[in-house]
Amino acid sequence: MGKVKTMAGAVALSVLLAACSGAGSEGGSSETAQAPAAPAAAPAPAPAPAPAPAGPPAVTDVATLDGTTYASFTGNAANGRTVFAQCRTCHVTDPGVNRIGPSLAGIVGRAAGTVAGYSYSPANANSGITWTPEKLFQYLENPQRVVPGTKMVFPGIPDAQRRADLIAYLQAPS
Repeated sequence: MGKVKTMAGAVALSVLLAACSGAGSEGGSSETAQAPAAPAAAPAPAPAPAPAPAGPPAVTDVATLDGTTYASFTGNAANGRTVFAQCRTCHVTDPGVNRIGPSLAGIVGRAAGTVAGYSYSPANANSGITWTPEKLFQYLENPQRVVPGTKMVFPGIPDAQRRADLIAYLQAPS
């Protein structure tokens, strides 16, 4: 019985070696030994994703996701009035008139969360932001990025020129 096990093991080893070396395959010969193929190089590890920001941008940080700056654009208030149409569901530019969102009258230069009679989210009321044109430009790109936890569910305006136009309108609505 021991010889049978030894013989079976030798046959299995031969089959395994033949399969690995390519012997017995088309174009190969069982009499010529081929060197085993070099092991395939392990794939390079995928680069780690960039770490997510630890929180919202600092109050003084006005960097945008698209890399644009407010100073690179000249806003057109007439075009901004058209852009504001998407804001009218929740906001107006009339002083003292709040809707789903607060009045945007005089927003440029105003501290966030300070319109009388409007109930702000704690995130907005405690943000420490003063709405400069540059900060509005950043905020309008992606509100939840700048003030996580804001009640404003608006996804933002990806087009930088349209953001600059809207800010020009908000500075002088007519």
